[in-house]
Amino acid sequence: MTGLVGAVIFLTRLPVRTRRHLDTARSVPWFPFVGAFIGGAVGGIAALLQPWASPAVAAGVAIASGLLVTGCFHEDGLGDVADAYVGGWTREDRLRILKDSRHGTYGVAAIVMSVVLRVVALTALVEVGPKVAVAAAVGAHSMARAGALGVMLVGQPAVGEGLGADYVARMRRGNAALGIAVGTTISALLIGWWIAPVVVITILVVGAMRRWTDRKIGGFSGDLLGATEQVAEIAVLVLVSVLARHHSLWW
Repeated sequence: MTGLVGAVIFLTRLPVRTRRHLDTARSVPWFPFVGAFIGGAVGGIAALLQPWASPAVAAGVAIASGLLVTGCFHEDGLGDVADAYVGGWTREDRLRILKDSRHGTYGVAAIVMSVVLRVVALTALVEVGPKVAVAAAVGAHSMARAGALGVMLVGQPAVGEGLGADYVARMRRGNAALGIAVGTTISALLIGWWIAPVVVITILVVGAMRRWTDRKIGGFSGDLLGATEQVAEIAVLVLVSVLARHHSLWW
């Protein structure tokens, strides 16, 4: 359970404390499980507001609450990657920009579009029904973090130091694969057969992000993992919002 506590502390801003030594690498396999919890909070808020507010307001407040819970952790990675990979001309430029805590035009635009797309997709899901919104949010957050785990399993760090390199060096691949399986199972229990196209689109995101980062800096970084989570979360929410308009949840 120390790994679970470590994952909660690492991925959220919740006031969780422990006296035990926390090894982040051991916490990595728990990321999809914690993602399911975060998604449940986001979807739950949207569902609670649905009877009282418009779908757009419910979705906007829910997404904003998720940002508060995570401290915009993954959004920061997305912004850094957008600035570095789009604005940098050489590998050295891109690595330098990734280390810069400031965000430029590309980064700000990427973060804004991430929030807008998630609010729009969740709005469509709230309109279908609160149960669908909760199931979709849990699935999106869990599978998105499973996707980030997937990048660590199939890729190599761009440099020999930093969060990405530290994760891979001490991460047990069997446990990471188990974490992906658990995240997929949780999502499948909620969204049923929709999990098939969700898994496909998550794999496509992982493959695309890995190829992009290999071309740009020769491997992945901690920021790329956050960007992968964001792209996968958006992709799953958009996909499920389309499915929900034509099919019902199995339960």
